[in-house]
Amino acid sequence: MTDTTRLSIFPLPGALLFPGLFLPLHIFEPRYRAMVSDSMARDRRIGMIQPREDGEKPALYDVGCVGRIAEVEAMEDGRYNLVLEGLSLFRLRRELDVTTPFRQIEAELIASPADETLPLAHRSSLELESRRFADAHGYAVDWDAVSRLDDENLVNGIAQIAPFDIAAKQALLEAPGIEARADLLVQLMHFFGRHDGEDRVTLQ
Repeated sequence: MTDTTRLSIFPLPGALLFPGLFLPLHIFEPRYRAMVSDSMARDRRIGMIQPREDGEKPALYDVGCVGRIAEVEAMEDGRYNLVLEGLSLFRLRRELDVTTPFRQIEAELIASPADETLPLAHRSSLELESRRFADAHGYAVDWDAVSRLDDENLVNGIAQIAPFDIAAKQALLEAPGIEARADLLVQLMHFFGRHDGEDRVTLQ
């Protein structure tokens, strides 16, 4: 039986969330402040999903991630600082007709494979390309801490924060497992790390 659920969604370009990881957010628009207030009164869940385009009500990509509000700071002016904890990827089934100022969808939860690991050569290649990419872009990285991450947190953590375009980040989110995601990361970092930043990776 398909496991479907109703989700309030936060369409945000460039923002990925993976199960088991955390995403800090600053909420200031009135409609999303209303969304946070509603979520806190119900199940603390928010669906993070990327829009395909700009606009007031843009079309959405098919896959996102359910986040649970793990930390919340309510400010006096109505804004919020949040930390979302990723729970599960989901596939958008249909958008719901609602009267709330924020959008809601019916989504199918996607089961995550348990205890995924990388072949040693894949991990070494990813760590090597990550170092080259960080050096090329002037990023300061605690490589000792990186080396202690398990394969899943390493791959998904890089994918979540990598400064790629929307379509490339969506391709990372939708990759069928961490081995495929690691391979794609290496390709993207190789491209971006060898260019001056004026070119862009575009995935269809």
